[in-house]
Amino acid sequence: MAVLAYLASTDRHPTAEDVETAVNAGGPVLSRASVYNVLHSLARAGLVAGMSVKDGATRYDAYVVPHHHLLCRACGRVEDVAWQDFGVAERGVLPDGRAVRTLALTLDGVCTDCG
Repeated sequence: MAVLAYLASTDRHPTAEDVETAVNAGGPVLSRASVYNVLHSLARAGLVAGMSVKDGATRYDAYVVPHHHLLCRACGRVEDVAWQDFGVAERGVLPDGRAVRTLALTLDGVCTDCG
């Protein structure tokens, strides 16, 4: 499964178009529709996570353990932030020196009506 292998090999949080480009680098293998279908199937199976970011594109991540993300205002890169670092982020800087401008948390779950 080229799509999952690519996602597992990168920490760049690629878009579907990025995935398509990467898996087809050696020649056309998967159509854009096939890439989207595979990504949706992998997400339903819990093997990848999709997230929407401010640029409107859905980014994909094969690192599915609980964690947060930092969106760089300068370049748009999405980076992983470990849960244990989230409390530190409230102080404006992560342990590795990345600056935090705003702090937001999105919870994904099920409401009591759908429970």
